[in-house]
Amino acid sequence: MESKNKPSNGAVPASTWIYNPWLDLIVGCGAWSAPLLLFSYLSVASSVRAWSVVFYALALFFNYPHFMATIYRAYHRAEDFHKYRIFTVHITALLALTLILSHSWVRILPWIFTIYLTWSPWHYSGQNYGLFMMFARRAGATPSDSTRRALYGAFIVSYLILFLGFHTGPSTDPLFISIGIPAAVSRWEQILLVVAFVALASFGLSRLARETGWRKLLPSLTLFSSQCLWFLLPAAISLIKGLDIPQSRYSSGVLAVMHSAQYLWITSYYARREASGESGRDWRPWAYFGVLIAGGIALFVPGPWLASRVFHHDFTRSFLIFTSLVNIHHFILDGAIWKLRDGRIASLLLNSRVRISDAASETGSRLSSAWRWLTGGTAGARQLRVGAALVLLLWATVDQARYYLALHADNLKDLQRAAALDSFDSSLQMRLARQELDLGQAQPAEAAWQKAIQVNPADPGPRQALLRFLIEQNRLDEAFHLTEASLRYTPKDVNLLMDRGLLAQRRGYPDLAVESWNQALAIDPGHASAHLYLADELDRQGKPQEAAAHYKAFLEISTRQTARRAPSSRPEPQKMIAVLLRMADCQVRASQKPQALQSYELAARIASQTKQDKLESVADVNEAALQGEAGKLDEALQLYQRALQLDESIGDPTASAEDWFAYGRFLVGAGFPARVAYACLLKSGMLQDPLPNPSQQQSRSDALGTAAKQAGPEAAAIRRNPGLSLNEALALRR
Repeated sequence: MESKNKPSNGAVPASTWIYNPWLDLIVGCGAWSAPLLLFSYLSVASSVRAWSVVFYALALFFNYPHFMATIYRAYHRAEDFHKYRIFTVHITALLALTLILSHSWVRILPWIFTIYLTWSPWHYSGQNYGLFMMFARRAGATPSDSTRRALYGAFIVSYLILFLGFHTGPSTDPLFISIGIPAAVSRWEQILLVVAFVALASFGLSRLARETGWRKLLPSLTLFSSQCLWFLLPAAISLIKGLDIPQSRYSSGVLAVMHSAQYLWITSYYARREASGESGRDWRPWAYFGVLIAGGIALFVPGPWLASRVFHHDFTRSFLIFTSLVNIHHFILDGAIWKLRDGRIASLLLNSRVRISDAASETGSRLSSAWRWLTGGTAGARQLRVGAALVLLLWATVDQARYYLALHADNLKDLQRAAALDSFDSSLQMRLARQELDLGQAQPAEAAWQKAIQVNPADPGPRQALLRFLIEQNRLDEAFHLTEASLRYTPKDVNLLMDRGLLAQRRGYPDLAVESWNQALAIDPGHASAHLYLADELDRQGKPQEAAAHYKAFLEISTRQTARRAPSSRPEPQKMIAVLLRMADCQVRASQKPQALQSYELAARIASQTKQDKLESVADVNEAALQGEAGKLDEALQLYQRALQLDESIGDPTASAEDWFAYGRFLVGAGFPARVAYACLLKSGMLQDPLPNPSQQQSRSDALGTAAKQAGPEAAAIRRNPGLSLNEALALRR
């Protein structure tokens, strides 16, 4: 209900109130906002399922009828129908086509849903502002342009604060597309907008109070406080406490109920005055609200049921489509028809006692004739209206029962009853499958997943659940074919491509696995796991240079992601160190030894910082080998010796045996005393004899024999007492 120009008649309203002070303040001005919001947030958190049922039931008597009130206002008089023809016919037809298209084009739903959720609080703000100005004028105010602009600006700013909260950072809801405003930018923008809100509100309210006094502005001030509670308070909590307010809270739950009740309150008053002015007869509120309830049910209930039962579309997805598009239609139509600058609207809402002539002309169209007959007093028309209303009420009762049963995720019988009413619902089938599986009924669970995939192939939930089930049963061929079939519906699903690659690899098709992971990276170059899987597979295929590049990409991406995560959610350090070691090994085999040295050094440093002694020892030994090849004997000696000390501290005889052997071979090749090298090789054999691999055992025997010959007569003494020579080895310097 927008107000931009004061009424041209200049008449003074006869009364400030619409119905009476209590009803107007509580419902119309939102005085119940604080207790209801507090009650909602405290109670809903403790019993989500119960309150979901309550709000779903309340929608029949508040949310649905408030949409129908706009339809009634725009369509029931020929004058209004033709006056707003662009909205009542052309835009309605366009949205109807969008509704049909969105049932076959799955990717459009998040866009529609995002528009709906983003527009909802703007619509609430517009209604609050219109009612605010209506009460101000009924109190006798004639605000100037500057006053009106300041107040309108305050309402806009309060919405923008919430808008920034909605679109800050990435979205956690797959149906909501966030703009992704950086948190630091959004925070400062919100602070600046709060300052602007205080300035605009102070200026506008003070100017109004000069005309009427603060007491007469009580309803307007109550509305203004409701706007603050609905929009500024959540933003303040988010800024101070860092709590995110879900976008869906502004289009469902208690806030939507309050908005709908407010809308019905003002539209019922308008309809009553309009009916009295046109016919002079008493207005029939029960008949009016009966039309709104039945019409509201017709807008929301039959569509998803018919789409799912007749065309086998997913019921939940269809319900979201109808909800979003009916809301968007309501926002457009409501913004067009409720204007205080419209003479008729101003006359009836401002109670200015100015007669507005009815300029409606009778139309002879078939549609108008049919409508006049349907709303007429003939017996056939009455019977049709009553019959349609009863059918819709029965349908709504079944819908409520199904919703109630479908929420009982822990009760298999209730879920089966809900599925008997309408089985084409992926969410219901998912709950049914989980319950069946928990009870050990694998075959019905699999059938439920298959049904969920059938009605909504684009939903990853049932597909992933069925994939896990098939893999656990070692039915890899079926799992692979499931990914192939799903890719026809969502060819750019990165997770699906990742699963396809893993299954192809396990089935013995490494080239297909590499192809799948490369496709995933083409869609999302920052997918760390795709780089890691590719690196491992390329390493196995003997392509060390390509593998090293993917290991490096994985580490860079993981490092950036780790910096943004909380310490508790960061990857384990041993995983990162292991990847560094594999990358360094690939770099060695790809003749990238300077890069390999850097990788080993980094791995050792991270291992030292995170107390991963075993991995630090591995990094030191490998780096030592490279340093020895480069002729840097002092660095190699220190690295070998530190690795052996780490092996000793963790008590790992296998690692010690391998590292003593590597150290002995290094000493032989570097020309150090033969007795020291022989002692190291002898120590290796004492720690691990025999070696599990025959070729390794032969290699060590040959090396030990060669070293014994080089040691000469000292070999026998070293075998009796190797300790002195080993100590000498640990203290060697060039």
